[in-house]
Amino acid sequence: MSQMPQQAAVRKCPSCEEPLEPGDRFCGACGYDLSVVPARPEDSPTLVVNGAVPAPDGVDWPVARDSDGHGRPAPVHAAAELPGTDSGGSPLPPPPPPPAPPGAPESAAPGVRFDRPDEPDEYPLQAPDPRLTAEQEAVAQDAAAPAQAAHAEPAAAEKVCVACRAGRVDDDGYCENCGHAQPRERDHMEQESGPIAAVSDRGLRHHRNEDAFSVGCTALPDGAPASVAIVCDGVSSATRPDDASLAASRAAGESLLGALPRGTHPQQAMHDAILAASHAVNALADEPATAREQAPHQNAPACTLVGAVVTAGLLVVGWVGDSRVYWVPADRSTPPARLTEDDSWAAQMVAAGLMNEAEAYADERAHAITGWLGADAYELEPHTASFKPDRPGLVVVCTDGLWNYAESAEEMADAVPLDAAARPLHGARVLVGHALDGGGHDNVTVALLPFPAPPQGAGSA
Repeated sequence: MSQMPQQAAVRKCPSCEEPLEPGDRFCGACGYDLSVVPARPEDSPTLVVNGAVPAPDGVDWPVARDSDGHGRPAPVHAAAELPGTDSGGSPLPPPPPPPAPPGAPESAAPGVRFDRPDEPDEYPLQAPDPRLTAEQEAVAQDAAAPAQAAHAEPAAAEKVCVACRAGRVDDDGYCENCGHAQPRERDHMEQESGPIAAVSDRGLRHHRNEDAFSVGCTALPDGAPASVAIVCDGVSSATRPDDASLAASRAAGESLLGALPRGTHPQQAMHDAILAASHAVNALADEPATAREQAPHQNAPACTLVGAVVTAGLLVVGWVGDSRVYWVPADRSTPPARLTEDDSWAAQMVAAGLMNEAEAYADERAHAITGWLGADAYELEPHTASFKPDRPGLVVVCTDGLWNYAESAEEMADAVPLDAAARPLHGARVLVGHALDGGGHDNVTVALLPFPAPPQGAGSA
């Protein structure tokens, strides 16, 4: 709010030392404008309550990006809309009482902070915990309902604090009620689209989530449904890996969902989508933000990509890098399979016959990738493959943040819940939880696409 200049309460003119009369706005001797004299500062300290420490001038707070490749807000379940439970599934304590009116005795009320240390890159609270089962989530929500009902709900467009579930989140990402720093939107993302779902989590060791995904459904020219999932993993040693994965997943998802209804063969559409993703990542290298952040020893923005398209009787996969696609049949008595081959040092050693798979992946160079999307990629070689499964099953599309904890097809099948095809979002949460329970050393992203029973007369490829 603008304020007029206050009259200076001074006895002598600051310019010529001529005595002044009360109420003078100009010096009678030299004409000095007394309104520009700063008012005497008040000697009363200001206490900052509720952790609402004003942001320093000039701080450029990051804006959370969405994760949908089609211009719609995503993920469907933003962090601020998730149930208020702790990592063990128990409801969070009720929010603290409102601050006492002015003049009331001061008390150390819970949730009120008069100081706030620098916030770490890793936030202690991540929500939701994907290791919770659906039943635990329902119990936690029911238990938290009375505490939530006791407080007025903020406006629908406002974000609610994930800690106290009552305070409004300000533009700086802090709760105005309890002062808790909110998880960044990409720290944990979930999205459902028709029969498919995807979940991405920052993990337990990284300071940000450099994975991204795009999922969607469309129809072929004959009206048959088609499901699409793209998962990208930013290359941490490159500049702006999080932007690279987001740009690639959006571009590939949009390309596929635009090409399939026009009658493009799914395998050709996947190839074109990878090229579109590559162009999107290459474009980041020319942006001013990259020039500001890029140091001489860093590479251009880069990421890996893996994707799948499911139509009636046909499964198409495409990839560049070391993210993977697994096939898990609905009949668990039949063998699962890995449908992609890594662009990595370990895979090259195995293919050349120089090491067996166990030896290669035990080497410290195992995860050095030999293929990626980015302006400094040696040569882009999109890999695509088509399959015609003869039975229903589940397609698992994931980054190495998951398959590091379930590397073989059999291990991945064991980690997938039996009802994952019917409840893909729950299944994706369980798989992310499996990686977090294993240590969560990397960002974790997984998309699940149920494969329907093939049409009559369809056979295996």
